[in-house]
Amino acid sequence: METIRIQFQTNLKSKILELLRSFPEDEVQIIQEDPYFEKNKAILEKELEDIENGKSKCISMEELDLVMEKIITKYED
Repeated sequence: METIRIQFQTNLKSKILELLRSFPEDEVQIIQEDPYFEKNKAILEKELEDIENGKSKCISMEELDLVMEKIITKYED
């Protein structure tokens, strides 16, 4: 199966759903959109822009391990 994402005017929703429901369930599945999709998309686009512009600080997994170890040690005492 393939998945597509469409945008439409609110007044068309019932017509589109009616058409899609006319197909057998094994041919078409209606999947509700994630309500946070647009918000998450905007956040990720901003993060990608920061990475591409060099505004983002990246560290290696080894550096992350060291930072996390310091934080854990601080709270263990």
